[in-house]
Amino acid sequence: MKPIPANQLLAGLALAGPEPITDVVTDSRKVTPGCVFVCFPGKHVDGHDYAAAACKAGAVYIVANRPVDGVPEDRLVVVPSSHHAMVRMASNYRMLFSPLMIGVTGSVGKTTTKEFCYAVLSAFGNTLKTEGNQNNEIGLPNTLFRLDDATEYAAVEMGMSALGEIERLARAARPSAGIITKIGVSHLENLGSRENILKAKLELCYGLPDGAPLVLNADDDLLPAAKLPDRLRPVWFGIENGSADVRAVDIRQEGGGTRFVLSDREYGDFPAVIPTVGLHTVSDALAAYTAATRLGLDPARAAAALADYRTTGMRQHIVQKGGVTVVEDCYNASPDSMRAALAVLQGLPAKRHIALLGDMLELGAVSEQAHRQVGEWAAEAGVDLLIAYGPRSRAAAEAARAKGVTSLHCNTEDEVVGYVRQNVRPGDALLAKASHAMKLDDVLARFYQTL
Repeated sequence: MKPIPANQLLAGLALAGPEPITDVVTDSRKVTPGCVFVCFPGKHVDGHDYAAAACKAGAVYIVANRPVDGVPEDRLVVVPSSHHAMVRMASNYRMLFSPLMIGVTGSVGKTTTKEFCYAVLSAFGNTLKTEGNQNNEIGLPNTLFRLDDATEYAAVEMGMSALGEIERLARAARPSAGIITKIGVSHLENLGSRENILKAKLELCYGLPDGAPLVLNADDDLLPAAKLPDRLRPVWFGIENGSADVRAVDIRQEGGGTRFVLSDREYGDFPAVIPTVGLHTVSDALAAYTAATRLGLDPARAAAALADYRTTGMRQHIVQKGGVTVVEDCYNASPDSMRAALAVLQGLPAKRHIALLGDMLELGAVSEQAHRQVGEWAAEAGVDLLIAYGPRSRAAAEAARAKGVTSLHCNTEDEVVGYVRQNVRPGDALLAKASHAMKLDDVLARFYQTL
């Protein structure tokens, strides 16, 4: 973080002096002299309990939700919401810099698209990106606090769980271009309808300047009919929709990668290769290319740079373990991403195709229907064995079994580890996918110990 005067960083939150602030931290273990420490009340740990110690360790200001014993009044900034305060400070800090920035949101594919944006932008200069999926009102500010004078480009991810969150994030980040990947059913439990999810994702527009490119998925069923601000410049990407401005054609899977022709109505055709499989990752690559080129970057270099994409975490990471091809896709799950992952599994050469699928969370009233649909998709994908994990996934096992797929169901980690050890053999391909809270990464780690 570049040093910034306290009165500039805390503008809109408190009156402060000109002393330089060198960091903003939310973890008391990371407090250093010259920082601002932000207290977050949590289920198990309350940052307010560490405020006095942070003050003694050199924190110049303490941002808190209430007065704290041991913190002098002149060093205390009391705010209604620590989350909103983080976003406000990040917005103030962002004003020091002017990189070309792409903001990414959507129900599915945000992180993959952001990583493709990073691959493309890095071909042109020093690029900052959101690490992992740090896309909320703590994660995005922490990304913006990493901006410095050397940053030429940035790719930032924006998530949400309620209306209004993306608007706050977008106004703070002020991206030069925006991408909306898809409107799915993630967070339906909180937002009630896909139309409300669409409304939430379109809040990205609030942070875009007049004339900015807004990159949208032409294959989505809701986005093409959405009312968009006249002041922005919509650009459409897609695979199925022939009217899209940027399309992928002649798509061919080759080993662990995919080749295609990137057909751009404005700039022509370019060969492209990405080190991933599945049409959904081709779509994510198209979004990144489209945003970069509409910001004025060279299209041929942008298309070539897609090959530099690298997976992060356990997101469709294909590995070989003891003769088993494993698709590690444990970070998150929704109906759309489940279907895409099953298509990837189906395309892998193997003696048998086995799906270890856990619960998808935050689906609200459509949860049972969605899990049943996943079981039917597993059957359509030719899965030889479905191992379903978690109470919600019982419906997936039942639906797959009704379609003739051998299906097992378990409720505990020990059960699922036992089933995987008993049933997965060399020569098989195994897909492991669930919402992150199901901790399938732990299941795989225990399974790998036996190979």
